[in-house]
Amino acid sequence: MSDRFIEDYELSYADASQLVSDKGLAEFYEKTARASGNPRVSANFILSELLRELNNSGKTANDSPVAAENLAELIKTLDGGKINNNQAKEVLVEMFNSGKSSAEIIKEKGFEQISDSGQIEKIVDEIIENNENQVNAYRGGNEKLFGFFVGQVMKASQGKANPKIVNEILKAKL
Repeated sequence: MSDRFIEDYELSYADASQLVSDKGLAEFYEKTARASGNPRVSANFILSELLRELNNSGKTANDSPVAAENLAELIKTLDGGKINNNQAKEVLVEMFNSGKSSAEIIKEKGFEQISDSGQIEKIVDEIIENNENQVNAYRGGNEKLFGFFVGQVMKASQGKANPKIVNEILKAKL
């Protein structure tokens, strides 16, 4: 079975071996991988985050309070760039403890990322306007200041701005 996981899901030998060590875990993984469309991230979340929660509570994959379909939904949300990896891990722990869906928890915690480039552009314009000295230094060749600008945008958006879009807009504007 581990050979099939390696071939079908492009997993490492170690990950495949760990997943097939327990029939319930292997089935849970397959359901999650199929439903999420992302076998590698599914394996990572199951082997690190979910297994830790299961072990701490003395449960097996068969008793998991987080259904494979619900974990797949969380992975799709992560893949869609609506939340970041650390937020996804926090959401999974909360799902495990509360039985709530990922969407409910993301909404409750205010984790939705801002991916509207118009909204991010307004923040970037404000940061550039309010930091004239740093803009001039950056344009004068101090490229290390790019991180400063990213940090300022993330701070202004309370960490919710999609970092990829922030970088693209900053590069264009600076």
